[in-house]
Amino acid sequence: MMMLGIVLHSSNTYVVADYGASWPLKDPISTSLYLDWISSFIHAFRMPIFFIVAGFFASLLFHERSSMKMIKNRTNRILLPFIVFVVLLWPLVMIGFTYSNIVFAKGNNPWITALEMFSNLNAFIPGHTMHLWFLYYLVLFSISSFIVGLVFKKWSWFTTKSSQVFTFVIQRPFLKMLVFSLITFLLLLTMNRPWVATSLSFTPDFNTFIFYAFFYFFGWILFKSKSYLNSFMAYDWMFTILGLILFTSYFLMDTSNISLQLIMAIKSVNVWLFIFGFIGLFLRYGSKHSIVMRYVSDSSYWVYLLHLPLTAFLPSLILGFAIPAFLKFVLVMTGTALVCFVSYHYMVRSSFIGKFLNGRTYSRKLKDIKSEPIINGSVKKVNA
Repeated sequence: MMMLGIVLHSSNTYVVADYGASWPLKDPISTSLYLDWISSFIHAFRMPIFFIVAGFFASLLFHERSSMKMIKNRTNRILLPFIVFVVLLWPLVMIGFTYSNIVFAKGNNPWITALEMFSNLNAFIPGHTMHLWFLYYLVLFSISSFIVGLVFKKWSWFTTKSSQVFTFVIQRPFLKMLVFSLITFLLLLTMNRPWVATSLSFTPDFNTFIFYAFFYFFGWILFKSKSYLNSFMAYDWMFTILGLILFTSYFLMDTSNISLQLIMAIKSVNVWLFIFGFIGLFLRYGSKHSIVMRYVSDSSYWVYLLHLPLTAFLPSLILGFAIPAFLKFVLVMTGTALVCFVSYHYMVRSSFIGKFLNGRTYSRKLKDIKSEPIINGSVKKVNA
């Protein structure tokens, strides 16, 4: 899910649709409807699955270690990196977007203009959370789940009953689709929006909080029913294929004559088709130890942090290339991935930065990568 951030943000510059302030960058001579499909497709499931995984592993920390160790881990792995990188990345992100927009508009002296923004020291103070909004809300969810977890420990009868109901639902493929799609639909109905408008503000947004808290706490409760995770492999291919058909059909529709409520319903069903389908497929095909995938997993935090200014800046370097928008997208995506992985390998993996982000350093030699020991059915290392 973290690696898909590179794909998503590399495609946004070349979509036909106007994303407005959420992505204020568009190549003036190269767009492609195929990239609209890719961007919209990733957006349909990426963050909900992100928060489900985060909630699952936060619950692991809380229940298998201790509530205080969970808070300490979340502080070290999420809060502190957020505080440090929201400050460090702010000027890079602003320069990247400003420079590219000036180049796209054929303005003069793009470097001078972009750098002039920071002639005043106040400009170095972040104006919003950027792509790190995920970490910001994850901090809020960690605090909330810590408090809720302590309360429910005292109400053991309620916790037991809730787990029994949850387990009953998730073991039944079509019932779980109905229940969780309906809850998502009701959340969107209260917002009166086809999908949540993610807030980048430092002031917590109620809709953003409630919507993604639902997915986070789904992951939190799912950990208590982890012995039934294999049930996700039932109909995983079917859910994924149905999700792709429903998503693509909606993408190709003329939605101007479709009611808002029907759009909410389609998106609510779609997100859970993808959630149950993709989690099932990863359980089915991704449960064995892989050196390459472990390396990618180790690097994912750094890649997530670094990729945004690169996906904003690199499009300006290839503006004049007489190639289709899709190839420009591939070049930006590849260039971003290359910089992220090379910098991770030589600057982060075995350095204090890697220890700061992941709690430990790793050898640069792939042969030194070993599978993590399993303790009580869960992986020892927890960075999600």
